[in-house]
Amino acid sequence: MDVGFLGLGVMGRPMALNLVRAGTPLVVWNRTPARCEPLAAAGAHVAPGPAEVFRRAEVVLAMMADEAALDAVLARGTAAFGPRVRGRTLVHLGTVSAAYSRALEADIEAAGGAYVEAPVSGSREPAEAGELVAMLPGRDPAVARVRPLLAPMCRESFVCGPVPGALLMKLAVNVFLITMVTGLAEAFAFAAHHGLDPRLLAEVLDAGPMASAVSRAKAAKLVTGDFTVAAAIADVLKNTRLIAEAARDAGAASPLIDVCRALYGESVALGHGGADMAAVVAALRARGRRGPTTSERRSP
Repeated sequence: MDVGFLGLGVMGRPMALNLVRAGTPLVVWNRTPARCEPLAAAGAHVAPGPAEVFRRAEVVLAMMADEAALDAVLARGTAAFGPRVRGRTLVHLGTVSAAYSRALEADIEAAGGAYVEAPVSGSREPAEAGELVAMLPGRDPAVARVRPLLAPMCRESFVCGPVPGALLMKLAVNVFLITMVTGLAEAFAFAAHHGLDPRLLAEVLDAGPMASAVSRAKAAKLVTGDFTVAAAIADVLKNTRLIAEAARDAGAASPLIDVCRALYGESVALGHGGADMAAVVAALRARGRRGPTTSERRSP
């Protein structure tokens, strides 16, 4: 049977394209039909709706925007849910709360299906290059079946224990990513306030020990002001919320993520929700113009 793919957004479309180009017989669906056109041109079958994807495919990969979107394509909470997932393996590639993933696994298994949470680390460029990193839990037979399907999309994959271990690992990775990129944006905002050449700052950073693929890509955006999305501000804001909630549930401190959550929220309010996460520099600039808040002045 075909492999199914639901959700052809910034990440989903290049991931699905890599599957088709690797020879995977793919049936796809997306809420906005125009996003299916490159997949159809590459040889994928475009389904009229999610039900057709589940009818044709034994394994269905989903890269949906959020929990509500995933519930909708699964028909979760309706009479259609059981027949849709029975005998199928759902591979969930997106980022949701750990509690949601745990509950979804229970519902799918109760209906006679299998569930593999498989969040990926990386943004649009690694997705296009097939260089993502996948984190896998799930039942061993399901993981063994799914893992080869990930090879055209992912450079490496790691088994992280039972659900929701993979999602928690992804959130831990995102703590580092988000705070690093936010710190980089603050460095460029600081340099701008002092009249420093942003291109020279990028060169100095690139020559030093902190340079990475992420720092190079985001520094280029900060130099040119081209914030074409690789990882959207709105998605990063969602991730800061999930991380903060998971930290509170575990009794862990999350001071840096709490600050980042406020900054990305301010970036969305400024109209940058669809821009790349490096555009958080707009919130930093706005804070610089208005001066520190009372709580910021009290901080050491």
